[in-house]
Amino acid sequence: MATGLYGMSFGALAVASGLDVWQTCVLSLLLFSGGSQFAFIGVIAGGGSGIAAASAAALLGIRNTVYGMQLNALLHPTGWRRFASAHVTIDESLATSTGQTDPVEQKRGFWVAGLGIFVLWNLFTLVGALAGDALGDPKQWGLDGAAVAAFLALLWPRLRSREAGAIAVACALVTVVAVPFVPAGVPILVAAVVAAAIGWFGSGPRGEGLEPDVEPKREATS
Repeated sequence: MATGLYGMSFGALAVASGLDVWQTCVLSLLLFSGGSQFAFIGVIAGGGSGIAAASAAALLGIRNTVYGMQLNALLHPTGWRRFASAHVTIDESLATSTGQTDPVEQKRGFWVAGLGIFVLWNLFTLVGALAGDALGDPKQWGLDGAAVAAFLALLWPRLRSREAGAIAVACALVTVVAVPFVPAGVPILVAAVVAAAIGWFGSGPRGEGLEPDVEPKREATS
């Protein structure tokens, strides 16, 4: 329910970025990945092209590939369930499923979280889009930059290590330098390449820095 309600902010911000209500709803139905959706409308709000927006969203969606491999080995979906499970593989469905020990409950946790959030997220996206559309010109309310601000708010809590903070600063500097020379939406792609290069060639342990959107279940200790 809490994640679904968060879809209201996406719906309102997507309309403020220049999408109409139907485009917002279709994007949410087909993409269905919160961080990637905010990245998409963030680029659109900045005047970027559809290709640049889709590329930024795809870069953030790479983590879902890792989730998919883990859940495929855990749940072994077959037939139509294979395609349906791929679509609802998100942070919350992964966390809910892997937080269980019984195989039956792992499957139940995955489908309840995945399908439940899918329905509520898209329902409240529609509500937010209708509300945002009723506001009129987003610039009159200061909403023209809200999509970018919302995405930064998603990123900030995940910078929990010194290495991740350093990478974020480096990427921010690269973005500022690139803005005057390349089309809108491209600087974020340049920054992503820089972040990937630092992560690949860096000397620190792999996987540190950026934390998942959902905290993994921790065993209680005495």
